[in-house]
Amino acid sequence: MASSRPRGSSFSRNISSAATSQVPGVKLGPNGTSFLSSGISDLDQILGGGFTLGSLVMIMEDPEAPHHMLLLRNFMSQGLIHKQPLLYASPEKDPRGFLGTLPSPMASKEEKSHEWPAEQDANLRIAWQYKKYFGEQNSAVQRGGKAEYCNDFDLRKPLERHYYSGQRVDCISLRDSSNLAPLLERCSTFSAQISKSDGNITCAGRIAIQSLCSPQCDFSNKEWDMLSFIRSLKGMVRSSGAVAVISFPPSLVSPTFLKRWQHLADTLISVKAIPDEDKELAKLLTGYQDMLGLLSIHKVARINTQVPAILEATTFSMKLRKRRALVLECLNQAPVDGSSGSSYGTSGSCSGSSKIGNLDF
Repeated sequence: MASSRPRGSSFSRNISSAATSQVPGVKLGPNGTSFLSSGISDLDQILGGGFTLGSLVMIMEDPEAPHHMLLLRNFMSQGLIHKQPLLYASPEKDPRGFLGTLPSPMASKEEKSHEWPAEQDANLRIAWQYKKYFGEQNSAVQRGGKAEYCNDFDLRKPLERHYYSGQRVDCISLRDSSNLAPLLERCSTFSAQISKSDGNITCAGRIAIQSLCSPQCDFSNKEWDMLSFIRSLKGMVRSSGAVAVISFPPSLVSPTFLKRWQHLADTLISVKAIPDEDKELAKLLTGYQDMLGLLSIHKVARINTQVPAILEATTFSMKLRKRRALVLECLNQAPVDGSSGSSYGTSGSCSGSSKIGNLDF
């Protein structure tokens, strides 16, 4: 008699979860998917766990402010903390110098602040540990003294050199060539090093490309070549254990190619700066003075499933907590004074009358 085998959906892949869970910095998700942290705990929660392993993430830049660099810095720092291979490409002449601007994690200081004295009651210490375990679902602290799944980073403190000096960190300048062939070859070599073995993920890696169609690049006007590069990179990443993040200024791409780029992205994000003195916007949003910018999510990666992702909100405010850590918050509408107009809750009535009077109960 043949042994019974569990039946699964035709859309799900047979991936060993035991092998994947042992990879540092990788978290298991539904339908056989795995996640890498974006380096921002709020963004991980919004996306359902982080950036899907094997996906292409595209960030549309704002020409008024370099807010996309905050996302790239946290993404790269999180990978270095987990000792994951990193490939970074930039239009700057010395892209390796950018590694010195990456933020440092704040986890060590927070752990010291939560330490209990030796004479403290053991029962209270155990109860606090249970509370911490259930309250920090997004941190997912691993056992054995390993790094957290997602750290809080101090944007004012640079990352220590030993995190990126002795690891597999590859940097390439987009100015060194008139075409994308060298970058594509480096990406192919990088993806081959972290390829999957029999469907199992043995190592996770990160690819970060800054300002792909920047005017400093000689290929900035070759839109077909850049489209072909993005398509090839997506295929490489899908068959490997890596996540590729590309930022680009959408204003430098023609509308036709912009639609094609957006279609190729598994996860599509845009950032936008907020004017310093926008009085009209300040009246509409609470905490306007503390906002750095706005982050919008246009598309969420859905791999191994046909169920679309429905987010509670798609636009969030970018803020600095204690002027150090980047956080995302839902936009809240400021209360409207009765003298300046009716609020959302009292804008209409059941009878359809336009008069507003006292309500008798």
